[in-house]
Amino acid sequence: MSTSALPDAKPPSALPDKKPSSATGRRTWAPLSRRLAAAPRPLGRVLATTATVFVLASLLTFALGALSDANPAAAVLGDTATPADIARMEAEFGLDRPLYVQYFTWLGGAFTGDLGVSWFTGVPVADSIGQALPVDLSIAGLALLLAVVIGGGAGIAAALDNGGRIDRAVTLVCSALATLPPFLIGIVLIVVFAVQFGALPTGGYEPLGSGLGPWLRYAILPAFALSLDAAASIARQLRTSLVGALRENYVTGAEMRGFSARRVLFGHVLRNAAGPALTVLGVSVPVILGGAVVTEKIFNLPGIAQLSLQAAERHDIPVIQGTLLVTVAVVLAANVAVNAALAALNPAARRSATRRRAAGTAGGTA
Repeated sequence: MSTSALPDAKPPSALPDKKPSSATGRRTWAPLSRRLAAAPRPLGRVLATTATVFVLASLLTFALGALSDANPAAAVLGDTATPADIARMEAEFGLDRPLYVQYFTWLGGAFTGDLGVSWFTGVPVADSIGQALPVDLSIAGLALLLAVVIGGGAGIAAALDNGGRIDRAVTLVCSALATLPPFLIGIVLIVVFAVQFGALPTGGYEPLGSGLGPWLRYAILPAFALSLDAAASIARQLRTSLVGALRENYVTGAEMRGFSARRVLFGHVLRNAAGPALTVLGVSVPVILGGAVVTEKIFNLPGIAQLSLQAAERHDIPVIQGTLLVTVAVVLAANVAVNAALAALNPAARRSATRRRAAGTAGGTA
């Protein structure tokens, strides 16, 4: 990378907080815990918002089930159920109590891992979710990893070749991938890699505990199908951010100080430009979980999406409520993780927070 490929520079404040050691020529990085602690107010607001959204989502989830016309007695006992049978089953499931009592009982149980019992199987909902959720988390985790690797590599390559053939090719491929739904990509992958070449199974799942190799054989195709849309979004956003960051003055300043082109790119430019791509990654989590509904069907995966579909077909309200609540919790947890990463990558936010704490300490001492 030449100096012309890395023009302009940020004020000295945008450069590393610590200059390279004259002995090692390497930068001393602050621990991650210190970076996260440097922006407590934004993260505090994020946590407060997350808690509020979770409570509202739980209320909506419970209301959808409570206000539905599903009746466990009619569904389980059939049309021959007597009023006494219906009353007995409603008392057994706690449906004879006021709605607000049912809600707080259900929410309180959820915080302790008790999401109720299936109306049809009698199996605790938490046990069913505990068997299905690892499937989704492992597939989604691999999909996000593939999205970061593929999208990050493509975005960097496109930014460094701004206006060139690689840049145009990446833009074209990303635009095409953004229009293809995951289930269609999944079908193509099955036809090519499972049917034509016989290299991978057409479906099924092997738990990660059975070994990395067996798990990867079953997980790679659905994860790859789910990752491409996120990879395309990450590549486009990262390319745009990097092109702008490479024009900043601090890039030229860093090279004039003797930093190598690789170090400037990966140590400073990429760090400053990664924020929007991280945001896209956080938005991709619910998209990947939503795409898993169809993808699990195509690849015959015993995940939480299939559990939800089966419960919806049977009007098994406790299972539906439990899967929805857990899905909301996973999405909100991913949102908090992304905001924490953004706070760790934002030097300006850390310096501002440090100044606020110093001013508060000085005021308290005075």
